[in-house]
Amino acid sequence: MFISFEGTEGVGKSTLIQGVAAHLDTLKIEYILTREPGGTPLAEQIRGLLLTPDGEKIAPACELLLLFAARAQHISQVIEPALAAGKWVLCDRFVDASFAYQCGGRALPTAQVQVLVDQFVSVLPNKTFWLDAPVEIGMARASKRGALDRFEQERLEFFERVRVVYTERAVAESNRIIRVDATLAASDVLKAVLNHL
Repeated sequence: MFISFEGTEGVGKSTLIQGVAAHLDTLKIEYILTREPGGTPLAEQIRGLLLTPDGEKIAPACELLLLFAARAQHISQVIEPALAAGKWVLCDRFVDASFAYQCGGRALPTAQVQVLVDQFVSVLPNKTFWLDAPVEIGMARASKRGALDRFEQERLEFFERVRVVYTERAVAESNRIIRVDATLAASDVLKAVLNHL
């Protein structure tokens, strides 16, 4: 199984993923934990470029291509080998994030992202859990974690657009994408996800 976890900043993805991993441990199911952007040494270097606020404004097209460069490496070196070995893959964000952040947040045409998915993404998640909460709640949580990365520094309107696209994708792909109310207690979020799994 390839499971991805999506959502805007501060919705509790990391906590949820750790809870799912602990549950798989009790079931003796082999799995890997990974994330996007990142997952390999090269992809983590690209992640650094994308998330570190260094003063230079990254063009939306450059951002998109860097994300897919990291993704291509991640799929080839981590995700496909793990699935081939019979392991579950638990991934913090995947292609849905590109549609949400680059099409919704950055207002790039959906077709630009879709052509990259068609060309370079050989495997899609079996299930995607979208942790949904009002943007203000997530950003308040994120701001308590310390210094904000380049994405976290965006305005609330940016994340509102991101959330709209996540909503649209959840409706369009309701067989794969499961909306989870991220305003619930972390234990209740985990319970809801484990019920689906």
